[in-house]
Amino acid sequence: MASHRCLLLKGVKSMSGINPVVGAKDVKPKKPKKQKSSALYKQEHRVAFLFVLAPVIGFLLFSVYPFAYSIYASFTDWNGLNRMNFIGLDNFVKLFQDPYFYQTLFNTVFYMIGIPIGLGLALLLAIALNRGLRGTTFFRTVYYIPVISSLAAISIMWAWAYNGDFGLVNQVLEVFGIQGPNWLENKATVKPAIILMAVWKGLGYSMLLYLAAIQSVSKSFYEAADLDGANSYQKFLNITWPMVKPVTFFLVITNIIGGFQIFTEINIMTPTGGPEYSAASIVWYVWQKAFKYYQMGYGSAMSLILFVFIFIVTVIQFYLNRKSDYSLD
Repeated sequence: MASHRCLLLKGVKSMSGINPVVGAKDVKPKKPKKQKSSALYKQEHRVAFLFVLAPVIGFLLFSVYPFAYSIYASFTDWNGLNRMNFIGLDNFVKLFQDPYFYQTLFNTVFYMIGIPIGLGLALLLAIALNRGLRGTTFFRTVYYIPVISSLAAISIMWAWAYNGDFGLVNQVLEVFGIQGPNWLENKATVKPAIILMAVWKGLGYSMLLYLAAIQSVSKSFYEAADLDGANSYQKFLNITWPMVKPVTFFLVITNIIGGFQIFTEINIMTPTGGPEYSAASIVWYVWQKAFKYYQMGYGSAMSLILFVFIFIVTVIQFYLNRKSDYSLD
């Protein structure tokens, strides 16, 4: 028996090249030799690093550092000129007791009504332009012109159009026998007037994104729906809408962030914030406090609260987006 066992072990050793007594763990694989990097390869890496370093430095200098500096300034009485004196939470206590802060925050949120209105109109226009009608390129160009135009110039143009004496809007209303108000000087009409202008300004951008999303949908989906006898509404509800949901999510997020930062329109069309601050936005109020009345610490505190508010809204949007299913069943 012992001789047979020895012969068996020798056979295994000769076949595998591994000592069965010692085991496979003792056999160390040979490490591949490291190839030396060429000088050109190292130079390319250094150049690539420099290209990456430039935007990183810019981000640190012009985003991270000002943000951190404003956080510290929100706890001081800094006026932008003199030295900072730490005052703790006094700015935040004053902020939550400021009625104008709540007024401007309400106005800013009210302007968000224009987001679903603008997205709905943009989706309808995209569906219409996707039908291959004549003049599609012309209409796409016309709708996109406001997007690339100067916001300041557009605000001045709409301020003239809303003028109560000679404005174009009231002249059109007079044709139908309607006496229009002084839109930007009336507390009840100033916010709807600004919403209308904002919807018109961003309509072309949203429309093009929706149009690109619709044109990327495979025609086989619609052909299969036609074979099943689906009507236009059913095809929109079960094919078009699920496929454009990612675009809708992107537009909602960017429009909410942009809506919280609305400033130029307010500052040009209603330089005093409208009657009884009825048009003032939160960013416009921050600018007033920080750069007009030199209350930099107080303005920084408002900016920090605004950042937290936008961050919370964005997180909620991403949470709701996770529950959405963009696939077609």
